Amino acid sequence: MVRVSTGARVRLIPPIVYFGPFTLMWALHWWRPWTIPGGAALGVTGLALILVGIALSFWSAATFRHAHTTIIPWEQVSAMVTTGPFRFSRNPIYLADAIAFLGASLLIHSWWPLLVLPGVLLVIRRMVVDREELYLTERFGEAYREYRLRVRRWL
Repeated sequence: MVRVSTGARVRLIPPIVYFGPFTLMWALHWWRPWTIPGGAALGVTGLALILVGIALSFWSAATFRHAHTTIIPWEQVSAMVTTGPFRFSRNPIYLADAIAFLGASLLIHSWWPLLVLPGVLLVIRRMVVDREELYLTERFGEAYREYRLRVRRWL
């Protein structure tokens, strides 16, 4: 018999994994500016990406709510969600966070946050996504394995 835990063994709060390093890099930008050229167009592009990220997050959360399951990674899920944005990405919320992170970097015209974004994505992948996928495979078995074959992790 396979033991199913109460939730994914995630010990990080994913939004903080994005927000913390971004905030530190923003502070570094104030101290030692490393500016991306581009003027107002870059700021508008950044704002548009932030809005796309927020919209994707809300759509994903609404899809979870509609499925009557939790959005909290360490809580036990009651359903496997494959509709809404989950038709295109297994991790649309983390994708949305990355899009918003990119947008915010452009909005403040700073290279510093972009320098750490690959590391942030690696932490999310290893410490959050991999643990969630292990849990969902334990919880839903073959149905989740088939879903993983049909839908990409990020895009």
